[in-house]
Amino acid sequence: MGIIAWIIIGLLAGIIAKMLLPGKDPGGIIITLLIGVAGGLLGGWLGKVIFGVDSIDGFFDLSTWIAAVVGSLILLILYRVITGNRRHA
Repeated sequence: MGIIAWIIIGLLAGIIAKMLLPGKDPGGIIITLLIGVAGGLLGGWLGKVIFGVDSIDGFFDLSTWIAAVVGSLILLILYRVITGNRRHA
């Protein structure tokens, strides 16, 4: 996959991660989208290391999207923990 495809997947994965973990984050949507791009790369790497599968087969492959969203969720949670922004019920 090309770099443009990774950026698009990462941006969309960041949006999906934000919808799954709503709340106010410092940095706003720009930081969330950047976390999505980094999370897509992290998810692809984790899928390969942990499960031994090539989770970056193609743009329309479901495993690519799942890996990107999971990676984005991990990074979004870490970002919230590091910045101290936790949701209060």
